[in-house]
Amino acid sequence: MLEINFLLIFIILGALVAINVKDLLSAVVAVGASGLGLCITFLMLKAPDLAITQLVVEILCLAILIRATARDDLPFSTSGRWLFNTVATCLFLAVFLYAGYQALKNLPVFGSPVMRVSEFFLNEASQKTHATNLVSAINLNFRAYDTLGEATVLFAAAIGVMSVMRKKARKKLGEKDEG
Repeated sequence: MLEINFLLIFIILGALVAINVKDLLSAVVAVGASGLGLCITFLMLKAPDLAITQLVVEILCLAILIRATARDDLPFSTSGRWLFNTVATCLFLAVFLYAGYQALKNLPVFGSPVMRVSEFFLNEASQKTHATNLVSAINLNFRAYDTLGEATVLFAAAIGVMSVMRKKARKKLGEKDEG
C-alpha cells in the first residue's frame, strides 16, 4: 500500500510541476511522467489491460504534444548542458530498468492462476459460452464492453496521431494543388 501512496504523490507532484513550470515542453514532459505513474499504479492494482491502454494513449499523446510544442532549436541541447542531460538520461534509464526488473521478478509462475476470477473463467467459460477458444469467449462474452472501450480508445489515439502527423495540410477554398 505504501508503493501506491508513493505513486499517487508522484502523480500529483507531476501535475503540479506541469501547472507551475514556465516552459511548455517541460510541462508536457511532466504530464507524461504523471501518466507513466498512473500506468504503473494500474499495474500494481493488477489491472494490466488498463495499464497497457494508458501506456499506449500516453505515448501517443506525448508524441503529439512534443511535436506541437518542440521547436527546431531546442535551447537545452545547445546551451552546454550536455553533462546534465547525459547524467539525467542515464539516471532515468537506470531507474526504468530497475523498476522493470522488479516488476518482472514479482510475476507469478506461468500457468498458475493468481485470482479466483481467472479460475472461474478457465472452468466455466466453455460451458457458459459454448465457444472453443477461451480467449475469444472471455473477450467477446464476459468482457465485451471493456474490449470495445479499449479498442475505441486505441482507434481514437491512432486517428489523433494521423491527423497531427500528416505532412500535407488541407487546401483552403479556391487554392490549387501544388503536387
